Amino acid sequence: MTPEYLLTSLVVVLLPGTGVLYTLAIGLGRGWRASVLAAFGCTLGIVPHVAASIVGLAALLHASALAFQIVKYLGVAYLLYMAWGMLRDGGAFEISRQGAQRSGRKVVIDGILLNILNPKLSLFFLAFLPQFVPAGAADATAQMLALAAVFMLLTFIVFVGYGTFAAAARRHVISKPAVMRWMRRGFAGAFGALGLRLALSND
Repeated sequence: MTPEYLLTSLVVVLLPGTGVLYTLAIGLGRGWRASVLAAFGCTLGIVPHVAASIVGLAALLHASALAFQIVKYLGVAYLLYMAWGMLRDGGAFEISRQGAQRSGRKVVIDGILLNILNPKLSLFFLAFLPQFVPAGAADATAQMLALAAVFMLLTFIVFVGYGTFAAAARRHVISKPAVMRWMRRGFAGAFGALGLRLALSND
């Protein structure tokens, strides 16, 4: 484990994406405990991509345009579904004072699906992990698993941090209905934009 790997992983995890956006939305809407579950779900969603990259399925996904397009548009559809869920009044992402109406299982499952349905994560790990494994290493698979575990731990820690920040701001938001409406619209628009960007991407 090198400092370069830790620094690169931390930068990647800190960059805003669907997981960060989802954790922030849950933290604002449902509080700290729910944001931890969201972070946990997003972290679990990395596991299939790590497995795919290690066994070489990511290379097959990259080689098969049809397979990549299928997974990509499933991801687009789910992002748009999340955007609609945030936008509609009384939806799953409504910011409320109760903060406990939504089941923890649903929070985790949505986090998992958001990352599973992003085909670029598999390609990212396929390109990223081997760079930090010495050429000809006898235990290359074990080393990549260890690197992936560290990446996932960093993901969980950083996302919990994002969720904690959002939950701390929550009490200032729930008392202002106009702010609540614009926050919900903002998150919906951000998820919609991410879906559109994924749909229009060529790689």
